[in-house]
Amino acid sequence: MNDPAGFIPTYNEYQVQRWATGNAAEAKDRVAEELPLSLVYNGMPHVVMMATPADLEDFALGFCLSEGILSNPSQLYATEVTPLAEGVQVQMDIDLERFLPLEDQRRNLAGRTGCGLCGAETMEQAVRHPTPVGAGVTITAAALQKALSRLAEQQALNAITGAVHAAAWATLDGELVLVREDVGRHNALDKMIGAVVRSGNSFDSGFALITSRASFEMAQKAATVGISLLAAISAPTGLAIRLAQETQLTLIGFARSGQFNVYANPQRVRASA
Repeated sequence: MNDPAGFIPTYNEYQVQRWATGNAAEAKDRVAEELPLSLVYNGMPHVVMMATPADLEDFALGFCLSEGILSNPSQLYATEVTPLAEGVQVQMDIDLERFLPLEDQRRNLAGRTGCGLCGAETMEQAVRHPTPVGAGVTITAAALQKALSRLAEQQALNAITGAVHAAAWATLDGELVLVREDVGRHNALDKMIGAVVRSGNSFDSGFALITSRASFEMAQKAATVGISLLAAISAPTGLAIRLAQETQLTLIGFARSGQFNVYANPQRVRASA
């Protein structure tokens, strides 16, 4: 895969006036970058998202899978990332049978940093109902706490800018396998999903951890690809809980040091091994 976008900086320094204790001083601040990212399928523009210019191959594959555009990664034949004057274009060659529905129900999305459903034309497009995730995994409370305790140290871009979300994949004993970051929480999750698939890991081998709220779209993306346990540092929404109940996804919110709430399917979390 071609990745010229890797040369685009994920952050830049900006001159700021910094106030503290009633006084102002000139300083420099390192600020996360975002840019328009156009996803093009078989030559047809599909969506423009605002994203952090990193791990774009992971994002492209993860978005395809989590949005149900592809049912398996083998249906993505080629990916080319091309920087443009105003952003980045990701061109994908996908299986014709998966492309035809896109052509029939073409939608023009203007994807904002915090929005995963912007531009959907019908309720059916916005509120998909993934198949149940199945038996899934079982973890201990200690494993979740272990993953949480190690997440911050692997958020390299957030440590610099304080402005990006992260999505992490953890083993059943709480070891973090990979972390992906983005200004958009949905993008971070898509990048993580794509990275898990591209690295050869299985969604039956661990659980997902996100540094944002567990909104409906986040639960929907997780369930679509077969993730059976999603833990969020912030709160879930009611619609996310109902989708988790419907799809048998274990949904955890307010995952903090020493505590968390299980909002759906608590059978996958145990006190001890």
